[in-house]
Amino acid sequence: MKTKKRVHDIIYHICMIAGCFIMLYPLLWLLGSSLKTNDEYYASPYSIIPKSWAFSNYIEGWAGFARLTFTTFFKNSMFIAVFSTLGTVVSCTLVAYGFSRIKFKTRRFWFAAMLLTMCLPSQVLMIPQYLLFNQLGWVGTYLPLIIPHFCGGAFNVFLLMQFMKNVPREMDEAAIMDGCNPFQLFGRIMLPLVKPAISTVAVLSFMSSWSDFMGALLYLNKPNMYPVSYALKLFSDENGTNYGPMFAMSVASLVPILILFFVFQKSLVEGISTTGVKG
Repeated sequence: MKTKKRVHDIIYHICMIAGCFIMLYPLLWLLGSSLKTNDEYYASPYSIIPKSWAFSNYIEGWAGFARLTFTTFFKNSMFIAVFSTLGTVVSCTLVAYGFSRIKFKTRRFWFAAMLLTMCLPSQVLMIPQYLLFNQLGWVGTYLPLIIPHFCGGAFNVFLLMQFMKNVPREMDEAAIMDGCNPFQLFGRIMLPLVKPAISTVAVLSFMSSWSDFMGALLYLNKPNMYPVSYALKLFSDENGTNYGPMFAMSVASLVPILILFFVFQKSLVEGISTTGVKG
């Protein structure tokens, strides 16, 4: 029995290590490719470990283009991501609170309408949104990338609603008996209890805004306004692609996301695992 269990454990760990390697291979490949020269990349594009460690790719990549360093692009991405995340958290939390705690006649209709928006592919909305923002004179500014996030989002609202439903309504009744109005109930009771879900929404929203390439492609037309996701495209032109610096800056662009994930890891896991589990 001991031998059988040992064999089972060995097979289990081998499978787990193989699975982890498959999951991490793209990241390891990106990290290794960021330290290759262009010639080495073309010679062995699928290898992970570089033969000559070209750390100069990071220096060359950060130098940017036309007197615009990646410091500028990172600042632009941070500006867009922070304000987009703020808008998402504020709007989605308020809407989720209204749907989950406030009773009104057309609540089911508007909730169903909100869920139907999740069925619309983003590509369907590109042309109408562009025409609208162009009429408003927002094209060429950050407003189309930030303002829509202050109008909520079906997925984030639904996620927060499921978390809020786990909060016992007896707490609402007790707070109302103590003299709390709906706004005080929201700020003093609900918000502290749904911090894990709010952290989850904030992290997901930040990641989405940080990596948004299509929005920058559609609405921004000045290089000094480009975010990192769009600036990486500048390494490619009609003369070819400078892969080393491009991969190096791709690795650098992952750093804020990784820091955010590790800082909010506990709240993120708790928010996702608890959502939908009714106590």
